[in-house]
Amino acid sequence: MGAAIEDYGMIGDCETVALVDRNGSIDWLCLPRFDSDACFAALLGTPRNGRWLLAPASTVRNTTRRYRDHTLILETRFDTAEGSVTVIDFMRPRSGQSSSLSSGDADLIRIVRGDSGQVRMGMELTIRFDYGLSVPWISAMGEGLLHAIAGPHLVVINGGTALTHADGTVKADFTITAGQTVPFVIVHSPSHHPAPLPVSASAALAQTERFWLDWVSHCTYRGMAADAVERSLIVLKALTYAPTGGIVAAPTTSLPEEIGGERNWDYRYCWLRDATFTLLAFMNAGFHSEAAAWRDWLLRAVAGKASQDQIMYGIAGERRLIEWEVPWLSGYENSKPVRVGNAAATQLQLDVYGEVADAMHQARKGGSSVPEQSAAIERDWISYLEQVWMQPDEGIWEVRGERQQFTHSKVMAWVAVDRAIKDFERFKLAAPLDQWRSLRDKIHQDVCRRGFNASEGTFVQSYGSTALDASLLLIPLVGFLPASDPRVVGTVEAIQRKLVVDGFVLRYDLEKSDDGIAGDEATFLFCSFWLVDCLVMMGRRDDAQRLFNRLLNVRNDLGLLAEEYEPISGRQLGNFPQAFSHIGLVNSAVNLSRAIAPLSQRTDTEPGEMAA
Repeated sequence: MGAAIEDYGMIGDCETVALVDRNGSIDWLCLPRFDSDACFAALLGTPRNGRWLLAPASTVRNTTRRYRDHTLILETRFDTAEGSVTVIDFMRPRSGQSSSLSSGDADLIRIVRGDSGQVRMGMELTIRFDYGLSVPWISAMGEGLLHAIAGPHLVVINGGTALTHADGTVKADFTITAGQTVPFVIVHSPSHHPAPLPVSASAALAQTERFWLDWVSHCTYRGMAADAVERSLIVLKALTYAPTGGIVAAPTTSLPEEIGGERNWDYRYCWLRDATFTLLAFMNAGFHSEAAAWRDWLLRAVAGKASQDQIMYGIAGERRLIEWEVPWLSGYENSKPVRVGNAAATQLQLDVYGEVADAMHQARKGGSSVPEQSAAIERDWISYLEQVWMQPDEGIWEVRGERQQFTHSKVMAWVAVDRAIKDFERFKLAAPLDQWRSLRDKIHQDVCRRGFNASEGTFVQSYGSTALDASLLLIPLVGFLPASDPRVVGTVEAIQRKLVVDGFVLRYDLEKSDDGIAGDEATFLFCSFWLVDCLVMMGRRDDAQRLFNRLLNVRNDLGLLAEEYEPISGRQLGNFPQAFSHIGLVNSAVNLSRAIAPLSQRTDTEPGEMAA
C-alpha cells in the first residue's frame, strides 16, 4: 500500500501541481498543465507508472517537514544514524513574473542539503507519460545531463552528480556531508522546440521564494486562524491556472471517496458552482486581482446560449471533457476505475445559474467592474431559467441516477433571479423587472410549499422526499430565508441529528438517497464548514467555534485538506488538495472573525431582516 492521502504535500507553479509523499517520492505530476496526461502516476498505480524518489539510502529514524514561511516551498528533513539531510522541493511559477524569471517551460526542482554528518542518498526517476503507460527514449547529452523524449514531450534532466539510466529509469547514488547541496532539475517543454537552457537551482529557489512572499504580502486578513487561512489561500493560488484565471477543483483524479470503491472522479476542471465561494474567499482576503481573473474566466466560459451552458469547463474554457477509464492503472489502494474526464459536464444542474449570478453580484458589490456583456448574458439566463426551473435535474451532487426535483436547485434558481433583479435595479439596466419579480416570488413559494416537509419540520432533499441533504444548509447562507426562521432552525437541527458523524457532516444519507453509484462515502468537509456558518448566523458561536477547531485539526501536518474525512479511521479521502475544502476554511474563518458582516454578503441584509 502506498502513502495515505494526508501523507502528501503539494508543490506547484500556478499551472500544474506535484504531490510529494513524506518518504521523498513525487507520485503525481501532470505536464505541462493540470489536465495534461500524468507523467508520474504512481499515486494511482505502482512506481513503474512513474515517480521521482529522492531519499536516504539507509534507514530513516525520523522525518519532519514544513513549508517555508508564506511559500509553497516544501522542506523535508530526514534523520538517519549517519546524519541528517533536508530535501527542498518546489516548482518555479511560470506566470505572473517578468520574462527574465520564467521561460514558460515547466520545471520541478529538488535540492538536497546536508545538515549533519554524512548521508548516503539514492535518487530514482521514472518518467512515464500517458498516465504511466509510455516509456520515453533517454539520451545522455553531457555530464549530469539527460534528455527524455516521448512524442510531444521533452524532459531535460540535470543533476548535480553523476546520472545513469537503464530501462527508462534514471538513477543517482551519492553521499552528502554537512554544508553541501546537490541539486536536481527536470524541465518540460514541447519536443519540437529547442531544448530549454539549464536552470540554476539556487537562482530558481530565490525567485520562487520572492514570488510567494510578494503574493502573500497582499493578504489583508487579520482574523483567527490566520496561518491556516494563509495556507488555504496559497493552495487556492496554486490551483489557479494563471494564464486564464480558472481554478481547478483539485489537481488529481480518482482519489476515492471510499477505499476500494468506485466513487472516483476527475476533478482537474473548473466548476461554475465554485464561483461565489471562491470570489468571496479571495475578495475577503484582499486578493482582488485573483478574484477578477476568476470572474473573467467565468464570463468567457459561459459566453453563448444559456441553454448550452455547462456546469464545468476545462481550465481554458474547454467544453468537451469526455470521460474514459484507464485500465492499466490499478487505482489508489485498488480503488477502480481510474477515470479521466468527467461526464457530469453534460448534466443539467440548475443551481449553477444562481452561483454565477451571485458571483457577478458580489463582484459588483465589492467595487469590481463587470463587462457590459454580463448584463446580456444574465438576461439570457433568466429567460432560460423561466422555461426550465421546474424541471428535474442532477443537482449539486451530480447524481448518476434519475433526475429529481432537488430543493437546493430551486433555491439557487431563486438566487439567480434575485441577484439579477438587484443588479438591474441598481444600475438601471433594461429588463422586464416586474416579470422577474413575479418569477422570483413563484419560485420562493414553490420551494416553501413543496420543498418543506411539515410533518418532519424540515426542508428535504427533493420534492416529496423525507431525506435530508447538507445543501439545505445554504438556505440561510444565500438569503432565501433568515437563519432565525423556524423552518431553517428545524432543518439545521435535523441535519445535526441525522447527517453528522462524530461532528462532521455527510452530504446525504445514502440509504435514503439513490445517487446511481454503488458504495459509500465519508463526511464532506465543505458541508461541515457550511454548518459552521449556519451556527454563526443562528447565534451559536461557541458551537461554531468548536466545530471549526475540529475541522482545523483534520488538516494534515502541512495544513492541507482533501474532499472528505472518515472519522472512524481518521483518514482524509477524495481528491487532494480540494479547493472546496480550503475555500470553506477561509470563508468560515472570516465569518467567525467578523461576526455578522461577512455572512450578510450573500444575503444582502443582516440576519433577522430578510423577508420570510
